[in-house]
Amino acid sequence: MIRFFHSGRLILVATILLAGVDLYFRGKLEALLTGHHLVSTDGVDPPDVVICDIARIDPDEVADTYPDVPLLGFTNHTDTEGLRRAHEAGFDQVVAKSALDERAKDLVEDLTG
Repeated sequence: MIRFFHSGRLILVATILLAGVDLYFRGKLEALLTGHHLVSTDGVDPPDVVICDIARIDPDEVADTYPDVPLLGFTNHTDTEGLRRAHEAGFDQVVAKSALDERAKDLVEDLTG
């Protein structure tokens, strides 16, 4: 997490790994999470948060790959099996895709705070 002061305010910039997120939804997340660094591949530094489309990526693999990173999973609200699997895998937050649309910034702040 990068922290800096700007105009007397503390600014936090998280590196957020997007796993399995399609280009259309990535655009939405970029608009919702302005000021954060969104990446789709691992970099030199570990991510501060992983946001994962659990309909496209196995939640167990993500949890095993990033055991010490906060995990936020999302899927369609009708995918109850996917939501359950992500909870069982140990995701910190699991939400329906529509809820992520509405609350992305707050969820990321909760996970990085």
